[in-house]
Amino acid sequence: MDNANRFSYFLPLMRRGLFITFEGSEGCGKSTQIALLAARLQRQGTRVEIVREPGGTPLGESVRHLLKYAPEGVGMCAETELLLFTASRAQLVRERIRPALASGTTVLSDRFLDSTTVYQGVARRLSTKVVAEINAFAVGDTLPDITFILDLPSELAWERRTARDPNSDTVDRMESEPQAFYEAVREGYLALARQNPGRMRVLDGARSSEIISEQISAIIDGLH
Repeated sequence: MDNANRFSYFLPLMRRGLFITFEGSEGCGKSTQIALLAARLQRQGTRVEIVREPGGTPLGESVRHLLKYAPEGVGMCAETELLLFTASRAQLVRERIRPALASGTTVLSDRFLDSTTVYQGVARRLSTKVVAEINAFAVGDTLPDITFILDLPSELAWERRTARDPNSDTVDRMESEPQAFYEAVREGYLALARQNPGRMRVLDGARSSEIISEQISAIIDGLH
């Protein structure tokens, strides 16, 4: 048996990696929890790949800049925003997420399709049916195994957002939305969690990062 055939023989035995996503309002602590979980998994010998949305690929990072910082994005309509987010996601799925999962690597994603469901479908009041169809087209059958929603009262989320980088001259278009927008985002996530109890876990984002990390680790351990 040559090398190529030997590889083909063992490939079906390779275990698919876990796909874990983190969701929540701006300032909820997603990045902190992703870093903590990645470090823990790597100590256990698990291969980990971290991605973010929008972004994660050269094309996606260009879209991210347009969505969040570019002056050309001012006045962007909700439909354009929806399509740009999902275009970045479609590239990320095919360029990085699917290959990583197929190789047995665990993927941790800072946001995924649920962000679009909530931010554009709920907070921007676009048709939930249309958003779901576009999301499905972008990701196909690549769906998270588990999603952690870090829940924060909108007032606390607002305080955290305004406290970050007070001297920065860079304005994030999404973070500049009014508090009412983020109240709609929060309610959207909680409603989505109630609809998807098998995949989604809501955690109190106001608790210490150590406690949240322990809760996430216990849930991940229970998946094996």
